[in-house]
Amino acid sequence: MNILILNAANRHFSSNYFEARQKFRDYVKDAAVGEARIYPSPACGPGGEELSTDVAWFGNRRASRVGVLISATHGVEGYCGSAAQLDWLAERGYDRLKSDEAMLLIHAINPYGFAWGRRVMQEGRDLNRNFIDFAAPLAQNEEYDAIADSLVPSALDGPVFAAAEAAIEKYRTTYGEAAYRKARTSGQYRHPTGMFFGGLGPTVARLTLEQIVSDYSIASRQLVLIIDYHTGLGPYGYGELQCEQASGMIGYQRARDIFGHSVTSPDLGTSPSLVLNGTQDDYQRILGDRHVYVCLEFGTYPPEAARPVLRADHWLYAFGQTQIHTDFGREVRRRVKQHYYPDMHDWKEMVLYRSRQVHRQMMEGTHYELYLGSNHLT
Repeated sequence: MNILILNAANRHFSSNYFEARQKFRDYVKDAAVGEARIYPSPACGPGGEELSTDVAWFGNRRASRVGVLISATHGVEGYCGSAAQLDWLAERGYDRLKSDEAMLLIHAINPYGFAWGRRVMQEGRDLNRNFIDFAAPLAQNEEYDAIADSLVPSALDGPVFAAAEAAIEKYRTTYGEAAYRKARTSGQYRHPTGMFFGGLGPTVARLTLEQIVSDYSIASRQLVLIIDYHTGLGPYGYGELQCEQASGMIGYQRARDIFGHSVTSPDLGTSPSLVLNGTQDDYQRILGDRHVYVCLEFGTYPPEAARPVLRADHWLYAFGQTQIHTDFGREVRRRVKQHYYPDMHDWKEMVLYRSRQVHRQMMEGTHYELYLGSNHLT
């Protein structure tokens, strides 16, 4: 056990959103060299508390090379990303910025999900399926349509529940596990109370991110390196660097040149992640070949273990709203949090170790000379 990293984990990981936010504000204040800004959320916490996305900028405001660290895209997954951001601050990563470099920390882009223990936004939408062009025809997911009522049935026990489980098992047997996973997780735009619903328009969090990008003139930079922290996919504690499908092979190559051969790609089949609709990387393409986006995904428990906790969460807000503030509702939120945030020493130790490695690669990567307009591949 690395006692130094373990001590850091005990300091940086939080027990809830509000503790994480206060730590972020305190760490930024203690640094005394950052520029802090608060983006209030229209949503409230479980006790009516005010929520916000907190942002801090370090380095030259006109820097041509900018790193961006984003936590809580999927709210409840924010424990990991928040701790990694706090660790960067505690390790004084800003001291290693050169004159033409800067770092932008976006803490809790989905504060509602972080505070309530949900992956989705207050609108029930999955932020990482929301970055599509809503002026164009919405992507169809007829496969999801076929099992929508079974994934989130109207009852969590009894004949309705049994029939739903039987229908899902029949689908998996008929079409195979890969087809089932694609149907369930790739994103859908027809069932507002269902899983992985991308919405019918931009979410509050997407608009907040767009405002942050505008406020800090991110699109004008020569090079932007983006790390978006997630949890729940892959082996327990392993931090996979996923280059989203939206970046294509050129984007994958750029990411691999900076972060090494551990970078994976859905296009190549080297990632357990499937090709998804409307991911944040779709939006970051406004930067063209001047950006490198990676999702740093830390595994927790097997994917099938996520299905019952997500099903209960979606059921609660679709059919059991009177129970949201009961012991049952709190237990549902506890189980979701436990799945996406294993509050275990070994897991937290692995998260910080890998995050430090990726942060180092990111800082070194700001020296990376992009071949603008090039089709360089090796």
